[in-house]
Amino acid sequence: MPPARKKPRTYDPAKIRTAVTAQFAHIGEAVRELGPEQLARPSGLGEWSIADLAAHIAWIADSLAGSLARPPAVVAEISSVEWPFATASLAGKISEAARETLTGAPLPELFDRAATRMAEGLEANPGDRVLHLWIGDMTLADFLVTRTVELVVHTDDLNRATGLDVPIERQALAACTRLLADALAFKAPGGSVEVRIPPFAVVQCVEGPRHTRGTPPNVVETDPLTWIRLATGRTAWAEALDAAQVSASGERADLSALLPLMS
Repeated sequence: MPPARKKPRTYDPAKIRTAVTAQFAHIGEAVRELGPEQLARPSGLGEWSIADLAAHIAWIADSLAGSLARPPAVVAEISSVEWPFATASLAGKISEAARETLTGAPLPELFDRAATRMAEGLEANPGDRVLHLWIGDMTLADFLVTRTVELVVHTDDLNRATGLDVPIERQALAACTRLLADALAFKAPGGSVEVRIPPFAVVQCVEGPRHTRGTPPNVVETDPLTWIRLATGRTAWAEALDAAQVSASGERADLSALLPLMS
C-alpha cells in the first residue's frame, strides 16, 4: 500500500500577501538603480539579459493582476504543492506572454504599473477566490504561495547576475523553501529520507523503511538558498555536495534523480 500523503501545509494568507508585495517592491527598487549597460548584461538564464529577467519579474505581478481582473473559476483544480510540476511545459508560452504584455515601456514604469494593479487586485479579492490559470484553476491563497517561489528565485537570480544585494523577505523565503520541500515529498512520497532545511522545513520522502525514533538513517541537510537553487536547477546536486553546501548521509540520501523539481 502506498504511503498516505500528509495533510497539505497551511500558510497565513495575510503574511503571504504582505511578503509578496514587499518582495516585489524590493526588486522594483533595485531595478530602478540599474543603468543600460548593466541591464544589457547576461542574466545567466539562457539567452535572457538582465533587462529580460527584470521585465519577466514585472510580468509576474502584472499577470497576477490580470488573473484577478478576469471572472473567477468555480473549483480549484490544483494546489500549490502541485504547481512546480505544471510549469515546465508552459515556459515558452509564459515568455511570449511577458514580451507581448511588457514591450515598449521603461522598466520603472512597468514595475510601477504592475505594483499598482497587483495591490488593487489583492485588496479587492479574498483568498478563496479561484483563479483561471494556464496551469489549472487555483485559489488565490495557494497561487500567492507560488508567487513567493517566483519572486525569491528571481531575486536570487538578479543578485547573482548583478552583484546586488536585494533583500529577501523572511516570510517569502520561508514559504518558498517550504513549498519546494513539500513538492519533493509529493513527488517522492515515503519515509526513508529526512530532508532538513533549517530553520524553515523538515520533510520525509522516498519509499523505503521508515524510522520511528532517534536519528533517521538517511538525512539530507542544507540551507534555504542552496535548497531553492537545487530545486529549481540553478545548482546541481554534485556541485552542491562538492562545495559542502549540502550534507547527505545514508545509502538512500542521494536526491540527484529527483532534482530539479522545476527549471
